[in-house]
Amino acid sequence: MELYYSFSVLIVLASFFAYLNLRYLKLPSTIGIMIIAMVTSILMVITGNLFPKTFSHFSALLQDVDFTEVLMGAMLNFLLFAGAIHINLKDLREQRGPVIIFSTVSVVISTFAVAGLLYYIAPLLHIELPFIFCLLFGALISPTDPIAVMGVLKEAKVRKSLETKVAGESLFNDGVAVVVFAVILQLTQNSEMEISIAHISWLLVKEAVGGFLLGTLLGIGASNAIRKIDDYKVSVLITLSVVMGGYLIAHSIHISGPLTMVAAGLVIGNYGKRTAMSETTKDYLNKFWELIDEILNAVLFLFIGFELLIIQNISGYWVIGAVAILIVLFSRFLSIYIPVLLVPFKNKFSNGTIKILVWGGLRGGVSIALALSMDESPYKATLIATTYFVVVFSIIVQGLTVGKFAARVLSAEEV
Repeated sequence: MELYYSFSVLIVLASFFAYLNLRYLKLPSTIGIMIIAMVTSILMVITGNLFPKTFSHFSALLQDVDFTEVLMGAMLNFLLFAGAIHINLKDLREQRGPVIIFSTVSVVISTFAVAGLLYYIAPLLHIELPFIFCLLFGALISPTDPIAVMGVLKEAKVRKSLETKVAGESLFNDGVAVVVFAVILQLTQNSEMEISIAHISWLLVKEAVGGFLLGTLLGIGASNAIRKIDDYKVSVLITLSVVMGGYLIAHSIHISGPLTMVAAGLVIGNYGKRTAMSETTKDYLNKFWELIDEILNAVLFLFIGFELLIIQNISGYWVIGAVAILIVLFSRFLSIYIPVLLVPFKNKFSNGTIKILVWGGLRGGVSIALALSMDESPYKATLIATTYFVVVFSIIVQGLTVGKFAARVLSAEEV
C-alpha cells in the first residue's frame, strides 16, 4: 500500500506538471516537468524553513524512495527497451565504428580526464578529495544518459547519421560506465583489493557480451513467439515479459541489464517487426512503448527536480558545481576529439559534428542514481551535490539549446 501511495502521488504530480508545462511553458515535456519540480522544491524549502512541519511528510516520502533501485533496477530497463525498439539497425550498423568507440574508449578517457582535473582544482577551492573519489566522480558523470539524450533528440531536428551516433552512444555506454564505476567503488571500500587489467577486462566482457547474448536470445525468442500468433494484446504482453523477466535473469547471473534491454529492443524493433508482426501489431506496439516512455520519463524528471529536497545545504556547493560543469564539458571534448584524431573512421568528422557531439552529451538520472548508490563517506555529500549541478545544467541549458545549436553549426558548415 505504501508503494502504491508513493507512485500515485508521483503520477498525479507528473500529470499536473506536464499540463502546466504544455499549457504555459511549452518546453520539451521532460525538461519542463523538471523545471517546475525544481521551482516547487525551492518554494517547499523556503516554506519548510518558515513552517517546519508543512512538507515534512512529502520530504519523508522522497527520502524513503530508493532512487538508485527505482531507476537502475526498474525504470531504466523500460526506458532503454523503449528507446532501442525504435532505432533502425541499418542506421546503427552504418555508424557502428563511432558508436562502439564513443561508448567504450571515450567513457574511459572522460573518466580519467574528469578525475585528474578535479583532483588538482578542488584544493584551490579549499575542498579535499582523494584521487580515488575524483575517479569515482569521473566514472559516474562520464556516460551520456540515454533517457535525457533521446528525449531531447525527439525535439531537435539533426541529421539522421548524427542522431544515430548520439543515440547509439548513449544507449550502449551505460554498461561500460556501470562496470568502471563498480570497480572503482570497490577500491574505495577496500584499498587493498587487487584490481588487475585482466580482472577489469573480464568484468567488461562478462557484462557486455553476456548482456548482448541474453538480449539477442530474448529478442529472437519473443519475435518467433509473436510470429505464431496475430494478436496485438498478447504481443505487447510478450515484450513486457522480455523487459521484466529479462532483467531478473540478467540480475541473477550478474550480467548487464541495460545492455540486455538494448539488444532485445533492437532485435524486436527490427527483426521482429520485419518478420513477425502485422501492421496492426506494429502500430499498437509502437504506441504502447511510446506511452510507457513518456510516462516514465515524466516520473524520472520529476524525481530529479525533487532531489533538491533530499540534498542537504546544496547552496554551499555551487562553486565546485560550477567548476565541475566546465571540467565535464572539457573532458567530454577530449573524449570525442582524441578518438576522432587517432581512429581512422569510415566517414571523416567535421568540426561542427564534434561540437554537436560535445554539447549533445547530456547527463541525467543515471549519474544521480550512481552517486546516490555510494556508501556513506566524508565525500559523498560533495559528490552528490556536484553531480546534481552538472546534471541540472546539462538537461536545462544543453538540452534546451542543443537543437538550435546543431542547426546553427550545420548551416554554417553548408555556407
